[in-house]
Amino acid sequence: MKRDQKGAKRRRRQIRVWTLEQARASLPYITSVLRSLREYRLEVVTQHRHADQLAHRPGRPDRDRLIAHAEAAQAAEHADARFREALAELEALDIFLVDPVAGQALIPFAHEDNLAWYVYDAFDPKPLHFWRYHSDPLDTRRPVGELERDKQDRTWLA
Repeated sequence: MKRDQKGAKRRRRQIRVWTLEQARASLPYITSVLRSLREYRLEVVTQHRHADQLAHRPGRPDRDRLIAHAEAAQAAEHADARFREALAELEALDIFLVDPVAGQALIPFAHEDNLAWYVYDAFDPKPLHFWRYHSDPLDTRRPVGELERDKQDRTWLA
């Protein structure tokens, strides 16, 4: 029995690879979107926690408590919808969110014919200070200065 090879091909997609200059030029926009993602995620968590607290209070719920619970659940849904919209905006740029609360994302680039990632960290004074290969563990961090030195070394050899 043959496997459906066309289905596998359809699921593949190419991702945009960035240069360091492009990533640095886009930092204000990326920072803005990641800040929004963080705020929306924190709002979702807060509203869900509030709704759970209202739902699990002892005793029979009165009208006000039922309304407050419904409003908290609805606020959480709205925040989640805004989160998904901002996430789609980020993914349209082929930037991948790692942790919205920590403000971390990965920006793809090619290094020595391998997929690599600029590690964006919103809480670092230099948000694009590190990079990693795709095959590296997620917590691996290499200084971006290495890439710039490699680039300079190659121009001297040319």
